[in-house]
Amino acid sequence: MWSFTADVEAYARAAEPFLLADPVRNTVPLTVLANVRAGMPAEGACFGWWTAEGEVRGAAFRTPPHPVGLARMPVEAIGPLVSALDGAIPEVVGPVDLVDAVTEALGRTGDVRAERLYRLETLTPPDVPGRGRPATAADFPLLVSWMQAFETEVRLTGGADTVARVQRRMAAGELFLWDDDAPVSLAAVSPQAGGVCRIGPVYTPPSSRRRGYGAAVTAFASRTALDERCDEVVLFTDLANPTSNAVYRSIGYRPVADYAQATFPL
Repeated sequence: MWSFTADVEAYARAAEPFLLADPVRNTVPLTVLANVRAGMPAEGACFGWWTAEGEVRGAAFRTPPHPVGLARMPVEAIGPLVSALDGAIPEVVGPVDLVDAVTEALGRTGDVRAERLYRLETLTPPDVPGRGRPATAADFPLLVSWMQAFETEVRLTGGADTVARVQRRMAAGELFLWDDDAPVSLAAVSPQAGGVCRIGPVYTPPSSRRRGYGAAVTAFASRTALDERCDEVVLFTDLANPTSNAVYRSIGYRPVADYAQATFPL
């Protein structure tokens, strides 16, 4: 049975213990929960949890304009979820088998982006000119420009509030740069949730690519997270980009599970 609420604390009381049982695979729902609790705008948000045999065994959420997000849960929870939402799922993101189940339950074909979740094992920083550092207020215009460029490049939904998002992430100390005489690459670190931080986005402007800067800033941000914030570090990659997958493996990230994001035509 699915239950839904707009009250994030009611959702947390019901679903957080379930999510914390696997904080690596549930990094996204746990991070969303942490961000909403910290004041991230979430007008029209809806949170749900699935109960079977008296136990919470699944969770889902929507923080418009972002997709419906799925926690790791049994596939049999998906049919009832789609029914409970009356099929009103224009976009969904989560473990690939669950996204496939949503697609089947909707009876529609979506535009699918395949992703892979990686977890850091032994960090191996690359030998790249320059140094890593936290972003500062002086970097703000550049950060907004790069975030907008990243969102355009990956066709990210909900990009209209980029300025506010950069302000919020800078205030929380989540943005890092690689400097080689000037800033050349960006990496962000999510707040820890269940002892896990997530790297993303990582962006290097086209003029600075293929020089190792993306690997360098990711390694720097990962090291900072492990030293100061969390016990585990994870990140997602686009499986259509073999270069980025190889880069992250080269600095110590190893695959955990496959995920997907599906957008359905209106």
